[in-house]
Amino acid sequence: MLRRRDHTCSVNRSLICARASRHVPACTTRVCPLLTPAKTRAGALSAASPTRAQQTKGMYLAPPRNHINSIAAYRPNHGSSVAMSASMRAAVIVRPHELAILEAQPPQPKAREVRIRLEGTGVCASNLALWDGAPWFQYPMAAGQGGHESWGVIDQLGEGVERSWLGRRVAALSNHAYAEYDVAQVDQVVALPEQLAGQPFPGEALGCAMNIYRRSQLSRGQTLAIVGIGFLGALLTRLAEHAGIKVVAISRRDDALQVARDMGASETIPLRDHQEVLQRALSLTEGRGYDCVIEATGKQWPLDIAGELTREHGRLVIAGYHQDGPRSVNMQLWNYRGLEVSNAHERDPAVCMRGIGEAVEAVRAGWLDPRPLYTHEFELAGLGTAFDYTRDRPAGFMKALVRLGRPL
Repeated sequence: MLRRRDHTCSVNRSLICARASRHVPACTTRVCPLLTPAKTRAGALSAASPTRAQQTKGMYLAPPRNHINSIAAYRPNHGSSVAMSASMRAAVIVRPHELAILEAQPPQPKAREVRIRLEGTGVCASNLALWDGAPWFQYPMAAGQGGHESWGVIDQLGEGVERSWLGRRVAALSNHAYAEYDVAQVDQVVALPEQLAGQPFPGEALGCAMNIYRRSQLSRGQTLAIVGIGFLGALLTRLAEHAGIKVVAISRRDDALQVARDMGASETIPLRDHQEVLQRALSLTEGRGYDCVIEATGKQWPLDIAGELTREHGRLVIAGYHQDGPRSVNMQLWNYRGLEVSNAHERDPAVCMRGIGEAVEAVRAGWLDPRPLYTHEFELAGLGTAFDYTRDRPAGFMKALVRLGRPL
């Protein structure tokens, strides 16, 4: 892949134009080299020497000390390790739209946990509520909190973990991955095979796509409409095409529709006018509607369209993240058509791990290649811009990754 690398963001030029790469939405990245040491979730904070990237993009303003002191501390542990690290960099969301890059002690794994020296993590749209602010959150967040699409190398073991895990490259379900180290339960990591060496692998996001597709319960020859082509929608298009499913992709962005065609969609429809979308999409099924419709936007209007496109006794799969307020549904229509409605958000870690394992195998086998969808890469200091890109979806955007430790 050809990427333009600068201090904060690099762009996959196979999917994004130069004009879009010059557009950087406003955000505030605050780096705190003068912060007085204080106890945090990741241990004692110390003054951080700014990198050149931070000097270019950051403003050196320390958050209020009482905010930092409210972050809970990690616990000590005596486990096996490859090498002890004295400190790590971690991002802290101090308050909505305000980020601090801090030096902290790396976490120590408890029993049945491993510590991972992270190579990177994906930026998930579910984090936008943390970044933009919601009344149920308390700030500042803990060090690294929010990052959960991580991969890296296990460098320390908690008690009860087999030594064979030490030094293995893994994808993980972890919760504080906007940092150079994180911990995870040993049954919530998946070993990455040699064929994936050097490749980014945001396992939780890839596993989500596998689990959403499983909930669709599609079989060869059936019809599928996907409303919303972002990272998930594009992956789902590829999964369905590989299984012999006819896919109609619907999205508001022309560049996203091109990605859907690249991933195997048989038809694409711009999401602009309600009646035009219905007319064009239903005409492709001779008015019957679709065996399955996956809504992948998290917005009210596309949810309405998804319901109207689903045939009688068809399946409506809700994959969008609807966390910005209540939704209304046309229950009269859903009830009359006898729709099966499936909420595709998994909360069982075992199900999430199964999806990650399936994603590893699909990528290893070569029929699923998510790398063209990783359109933007950021240093940790650019996390605020990564959030803004994830929210605003500039031309060519599909997925943001954050580089941690050594370059991807």
